[in-house]
Amino acid sequence: MYTIRQVTTDKELQDALHVRRVVFIEEQQVPEDLEIDEHDQLSDPTIHVIAYRDTEPVATGRLRSPEKGVGKIERVAVKQETRGTGLGRELMIHLEKIAVQQGYSTLKLSAQLHAQPFYEKLGYVGYGEIFDDAGIDHIMMKKQLNR
Repeated sequence: MYTIRQVTTDKELQDALHVRRVVFIEEQQVPEDLEIDEHDQLSDPTIHVIAYRDTEPVATGRLRSPEKGVGKIERVAVKQETRGTGLGRELMIHLEKIAVQQGYSTLKLSAQLHAQPFYEKLGYVGYGEIFDDAGIDHIMMKKQLNR
């Protein structure tokens, strides 16, 4: 049983950062100074979500608005032992609902190439050229939201 909620406390934010450290820094070898940034604080307008299995943090993601009417989903991370359970899909649906509440008409994200099919199943479309981010190939993707 998973619980997904918007981060509102420092403990929840630390739990989200823990999941990202496990997935991106330890598992994928992304340098910490590239992974953790100025948007990783409660005072920032960035919206973070955290998923728990009972009390264990197992997945996270965040939503920013780099331009008017557009949300950008970032730092989606699901711990290895919970991949393939549908949790990633649930997390994305949760973020999309928040985006609609925020009034966004479009969502963008930067997908690691291996995750592109996952996002395509959720209605995202790739665009532009493949690019390197922290030594990992990515592609930009977007989705129009129904409000």
